[in-house]
Amino acid sequence: MSLVVLCKLSTYTSDIPHRSEPVMNQEVGYRGATACVAAGITYRQLDYWARTGLVEPTIKNAAGSGSQRLYGFRDILVLKIVKRLLDTGVSLQNIRTAVEHLRNRGITELESMTLMSDGASIYECASADDIIDLLQGGQGVFGIAISKVWTEVEGSLATLQGENPSDGSIVANLTNDELSERRKRKGA
Repeated sequence: MSLVVLCKLSTYTSDIPHRSEPVMNQEVGYRGATACVAAGITYRQLDYWARTGLVEPTIKNAAGSGSQRLYGFRDILVLKIVKRLLDTGVSLQNIRTAVEHLRNRGITELESMTLMSDGASIYECASADDIIDLLQGGQGVFGIAISKVWTEVEGSLATLQGENPSDGSIVANLTNDELSERRKRKGA
């Protein structure tokens, strides 16, 4: 069984190996307002989550008053997952634990993962068997298929403009970001 409990330990455990993905040299960054639109959150939520360390921008953090944060694709994906978990009543404490777990996953692992929760615990399910094992416990759960969230974020960002972090120039299409690199590898 490869079911991993992300928070509130229970009898389900696993040792899924961590696969680190190479960091792209130049990822497109998205300003806070753009990240909010793509993730479906308010700017107040984004600011609070960044200041408390829940989801910090990986491309460029704020460096004082008036400076701009730049969020990457993966950051926005996690923001949208956090929003979904909050909307279903999962506690912020459990979400923090889940976010830490998600940060340690490779991008390929994230895309194939489903998060399941009973409202108190959050579980990582990497296969249909994991989901079935969890459901056999007889309690009500809900799931978030990260691949579906991924597709939604991808669609949102396709219509929004990004920024080149090295020179601040506007990037209208996704040509040098992690998502585009992944697409290129799949098509090759």
